[in-house]
Amino acid sequence: MMHFLLLFSRQGRLRLQKWFTPTPEREKKKIIRDMTTLVLARKPRSCNFLHWRDLKIVYKRYASLYFCLALDDQENELLALEVLHRYVELLDKYFGNVCELDIIFNFEKAYFILDEFLMGGEIQETSKQIVNRSIEASDMLQEQTMEEYMSKPAF
Repeated sequence: MMHFLLLFSRQGRLRLQKWFTPTPEREKKKIIRDMTTLVLARKPRSCNFLHWRDLKIVYKRYASLYFCLALDDQENELLALEVLHRYVELLDKYFGNVCELDIIFNFEKAYFILDEFLMGGEIQETSKQIVNRSIEASDMLQEQTMEEYMSKPAF
């Protein structure tokens, strides 16, 4: 099972966080600080897996963002790496070559895409096409709602 997913920049700024297990706020801040310090301190040619406490940490750098995932010790690291890659592919499909600014200014969409893909620390949907259709349907619904709202007279 996944415990948390973090996205942070090369400067160590947190861009997105998703917690799949209940964790106190104080502990979350400590974990975020530890993860950014550990991952950013590693050399570029280092392995993308490391052990921390009783968890496996899997991370991958895409452009200026680090995607970091914490798993139970018995979970498969390569599958976790594939999960990170699939999430990046979904973001790329939606934003068209996703970058850090896309995550900053459209964080609600990044969270929505993540929620369509993962739920409760497990993969909810493996098909990219189905996830993309769900995202498109949500966007169309949002546009229709906005058009209806804008067409109503103001009192």
